[in-house]
Amino acid sequence: FILVGGPIIESTHGKLAFTAPLTAITATVVGVIANLGLFFAYHVFLPHGLGGSISWVSMVICGLAGLALFKLQKGVIPVLGGSALAGLLVYFVATLIN
Repeated sequence: FILVGGPIIESTHGKLAFTAPLTAITATVVGVIANLGLFFAYHVFLPHGLGGSISWVSMVICGLAGLALFKLQKGVIPVLGGSALAGLLVYFVATLIN
């Protein structure tokens, strides 16, 4: 649908009656993505709520993933896979210790 509708949307470029709703839709999608990001960050970094402790391991993994993405210019899929493996490794080590 996106490939089929792309030329139609481009032909409306500059026509306020068409671009204003698309701008509103774009802003809405950005807001939903930001809301989901904050929701997941809250539940990952503070797994026991505001009264609980911070998950420092999650913070370190997130920081290293951000460093790999933005500073080292690594791809999203390898960084996501590495973060998942790091999380699993921490989980299994914590399970063995306890």
